[in-house]
Parts: sequence; structure tokens; C-alpha cells
Amino acid sequence: MNYIEHIGKYFIMLGQVFKKPLKGRIFREALFKEIEELGLKSLGIIMFISFFIGGVIALQTALNLDSAFIPRSLIGFAAKRSIILEFAPTFCSIILAGKVGSYITSSIGTMRVTEQIDALDVMGINSLNHLVLPKVIATVFFYPFLIILGMALGIFGGWLAGVLSGLFSGVDYITGLQSDFKPFLIVYALIKTLVFAFLIATVPSYHGYYVKGGSLAVGEASTQSVVWTTILIVIMNYLLTQMLLT
Repeated sequence: MNYIEHIGKYFIMLGQVFKKPLKGRIFREALFKEIEELGLKSLGIIMFISFFIGGVIALQTALNLDSAFIPRSLIGFAAKRSIILEFAPTFCSIILAGKVGSYITSSIGTMRVTEQIDALDVMGINSLNHLVLPKVIATVFFYPFLIILGMALGIFGGWLAGVLSGLFSGVDYITGLQSDFKPFLIVYALIKTLVFAFLIATVPSYHGYYVKGGSLAVGEASTQSVVWTTILIVIMNYLLTQMLLT
């Protein structure tokens, strides 16, 4: 019954979030701030992890396909599919859920326990719209670019790992990248990214907005928000794969 209550409160919260902002100028300032906090400051970790995980995927694929009967171009093909379909949209989103989700919950939760949200409500400001909508727009519009960058760096990291290790040639890798390329796979990955970005912005906001207690409660809410965001990302990943690829 407790879960049903949380689901209901979550959707009620969304109804308040997507109302028209009261002041456009203030909303734009908040939006640019959230793009910097939630998007630009996540560039480094996504670039770093994408590059090296792409290299690991290519090396492991090469080591597991060590047979004279298997074309070496299959390494590039397998790395491309793995990075585009799962690693970039799903794995990077889980990383962002941990980094960004905890930040969102702690920042909103701190405002709740210090009664700053109550002050906004007293002034007649829709606090949910003011605090959450810029985060939703910032993540939904910026994270697809972040994931595309992760795809590119992951594929490049795989190519560089093969060239430096000597396990496969760069020409074979590029041939595998070009073989049987389906543009819909990019669309599929971006659709997943949009859904995951929405969850990353709204689920931690829910946990922060409705937190009760002091600073200890904010820390517990941050942990819960990361766990539940990750669980929902995994569930939606399965459902979207069923709907879009099968």
C-alpha cells in the first residue's frame, strides 16, 4: 500500500511540475544553471568512462573471438552494437543516476528541511514547477548529446585499444563498424536516453521534495533516490527493448 501511495504522490507531483512558469526570465536563468550543474559538469566522467569502457569491450571481444574461422571485422561490429544498444544509453544513465540523482535529492531535500520550500509556497510560487521543471528540461534536452558523445568516444576507444594492443587492425575494426549499420539503433538508444533522463530528473526530485526530518533524512533520501532511479532505469530498459526491438 505504501508503494501505491508513493506512485500516486509522484504523478500528482508531475501535474504540478508541468504548469506554466510564472516568470519567464527567472525560469530561463534557472534552466541555464541546471544545464551547467546537471549536464556540463557531467561531461568529464562520461567522456572518461566511455573511452575506457569502449576499449575494454573491444579487447574482450577480440580475446573471446580468437579463431581463424571468425572474421576480425566482427570485433568492430560487436563493439558497435554493444556500445550503441546498451553501454552508452543504459550504463551511462545509471552512472548519471548516481552522480546527478544524489545531487538533486540533496539540494532539494536541504531546501525542504531548512524551510526554503515553505517560504516559496508562502510567496505564492509553485515550488515544484520552480525547482523541478528546469531540471527536467535540462536533462531531457542535454543528455542525448551526452550519450552521443559517449557512443563516439566508446567506439574510438575500442579502435585505439585494438591498434595499440595489436589484437586486431584498425581497418578490420572500421570494416566491422560499417557492416550492417542500422540507423534505427541510434534512434532506439536516444529514445531510451530521453526516458532515462526524465527518470533521473523526476525521481530524485520526488525523494528530495517530500523528505521529512533533518540532515540525516536527506542523506537517506539521496540513497533511496539513487537506488529507485537505477531500478526504474533497468525496468524501463527491458520494457523499451521489448517494445522497440522485438
